[in-house]
Amino acid sequence: MPEGRDLVVDVKTPLDAYLEAIEASTDEARGMALRRHAQQVETRVRHLGSKNYWAQFERSPEFAVLFLPGDQFLSSALAERPELLETALKQGVIIATPSTLIALLKTVAYGWRQSAITENAAVIRELGQELYRRLGNFVGHLGQVGQRLNKAVEAYNSAVGSLERQVMPQARRFPELGVTADAPLAAMEPVGQLARKPGGGAAAEKAAPEVGTTEAAANEAPVAAAPVESELKRH
Repeated sequence: MPEGRDLVVDVKTPLDAYLEAIEASTDEARGMALRRHAQQVETRVRHLGSKNYWAQFERSPEFAVLFLPGDQFLSSALAERPELLETALKQGVIIATPSTLIALLKTVAYGWRQSAITENAAVIRELGQELYRRLGNFVGHLGQVGQRLNKAVEAYNSAVGSLERQVMPQARRFPELGVTADAPLAAMEPVGQLARKPGGGAAAEKAAPEVGTTEAAANEAPVAAAPVESELKRH
């Protein structure tokens, strides 16, 4: 069966009494043979129920199937003992014939597949919850990285402002006094882009333009200019 499962099917039901009924020459002999046939089927049902054959297989439902090789064998037994099916069910035995066995097997297989789908859905739900929790932790850590990057940018811009206002004006006078060098001192440019906040959406994109934006677009971004101006004024 699907997923390596087992279903116990027993085919050892004696049919000699039914065959005697067919060959009987009188109605009385035929009736006695059919009653014995019903007794034999019921005896086999009780035997299967008492043995608990399904317990021998770990992945088996808690019932066994008693297979009769023809519908006439079951109908003859039911004619003598109408309660036979109910009696069999109470003992964990399902009586099946060629016309019902395949349908029974397909039904059981479908039930197992649905059970597997339900189990998989529960596992997927647990994995999704765990993944969502981990994403929350990661976003928190990433936000802390962004905050520290912004502080580093602010500290860098403060250092650049101090250098340009307090140091570079004096250093640029050396060439006037005859001090030469291979190249003039380069101007230090402040960093005008801050880290984007996780989950900020469109607002974060406006606040932190992508690397490579044009000079005009950078000048239009108030967040980019504010740190530089504030640091320059401070020094």
